[in-house]
Amino acid sequence: MMITALIIVIAIIALIWTAIELKRFKHKIFAIFLVALIILAYVSFAIVFKDQKINWKDPADLKVAGGLYLSWLGAIGGNLKLITSHAIQMDWNPDNDSNSDGKTKDKEK
Repeated sequence: MMITALIIVIAIIALIWTAIELKRFKHKIFAIFLVALIILAYVSFAIVFKDQKINWKDPADLKVAGGLYLSWLGAIGGNLKLITSHAIQMDWNPDNDSNSDGKTKDKEK
């Protein structure tokens, strides 16, 4: 009887500890996601505006910068759409054997 109660108490303690750690882990994952998003935004801005002469205090230049960045994001979306459409059209069978010119050849059994 005493051992059963001890096992139940240990299980309850383990559940409480696991719940607290999962909650803390969820916050850590969210923080890592935000840091990665900020780094990605910084790198993308650096790439897009690397060769551009933009005066960040001039509203007209800010409008141009916004258009450049949004067109860059649109191009990324178009590229992802193109890659996805090509990936869908590929033959993903495990027994697919392609030669270098992209034509499939029959496997000899």
